[in-house]
Amino acid sequence: MRQANTPACLIFFLRGHRQRKPLPVRRDHTQMSRKPNFLASFLCCFAFAFFARPTLAQAPKAPLAAGASSSITPEKAIALAQEGRCQEALPVLKRSLANTQVSAGTRKQAGTLGLRCSMTSQNSDSALDFVRLLGKEFPQDPDVLFLLVHAYSDLSSYEAQVLGRTAPSSIPAHKLNAEALEMQGKWDEAIHEYEGMIAKEPNTPALHFLLGRALLSRPDAKPEALERAKQEFQKELQIDPNNAAAHYVLGELARREPNWDEAIAQFSAAAQLDPNFAEAYLGWGFALVTVKRYQEAIEPLRIAERLTPDNPSIHYSLGTALIRTGQKEEAEKEFAIHRELTTSPNPPAAGQNPQPQPQ
Repeated sequence: MRQANTPACLIFFLRGHRQRKPLPVRRDHTQMSRKPNFLASFLCCFAFAFFARPTLAQAPKAPLAAGASSSITPEKAIALAQEGRCQEALPVLKRSLANTQVSAGTRKQAGTLGLRCSMTSQNSDSALDFVRLLGKEFPQDPDVLFLLVHAYSDLSSYEAQVLGRTAPSSIPAHKLNAEALEMQGKWDEAIHEYEGMIAKEPNTPALHFLLGRALLSRPDAKPEALERAKQEFQKELQIDPNNAAAHYVLGELARREPNWDEAIAQFSAAAQLDPNFAEAYLGWGFALVTVKRYQEAIEPLRIAERLTPDNPSIHYSLGTALIRTGQKEEAEKEFAIHRELTTSPNPPAAGQNPQPQPQ
């Protein structure tokens, strides 16, 4: 599903790395005045605070004079950060990380200390600057990637803490809580949370979609749950007709029935609303191929191919449409790409929800 994929999509909250504890669920959803318990986010910045604590147990040194940072060397800035004098060191650490004339080892150390200083001082703007620069300068360094995983996770926890403190009864706070419940497989509690939000604000966009997603996501979903989920997606479109994700999921549900006319209508609506929605174009083209409307299928499949060229299902469906319309040479090219992608020892990711291959 689109929303579930867009996931995360890493999905900034890094669900697999650190699961945020859900808030205690209260059954009385008519009054959502309870304050979410965001104590789980006390771990925010812990890793950085531990590793970045001052190495010298001594009295604080006097801050540098104004303007003196321009004459500080990268090595001196690193030493200042190691002593816990982050405020003085941060500007120079940031400049050093971006300066290609500084050795790679020094730049990496400057970026690492700068990120940790930013996190321990809860300066999220500065932390994001260091995250961006470290990712750009050391995109495949395992130490840097490990550090960035912790940074994203701790930034997420910190912002959750801010949300819980500043707007504990808000719809976003409850949505965050419901997502945490979903992550832990507590489907009934998550569904009750979404139902409570809808009872409070029934016309808020996305709530019916999220409830429908939760109903579909539980592994033991019964047929009546699927039907209810379908109704929730339809309600979502009554509130927000431009929700491409809702159209897409309705298309998927129609495809499984199968109801190909409905699937084509829903997939095409999703694709037209979101020109970058590769899965919608693939679903649209696949449905057209299935009902033997081969010529019509070529265009949406071409667009899907352009958006996600490493998805073998797209090439197979496109090859089928091309050969059925007499374009044998072009079809063979698509089938060759499909074979290469599916027989490679390490095939690339094929897309979020690859469709079954047409027969």
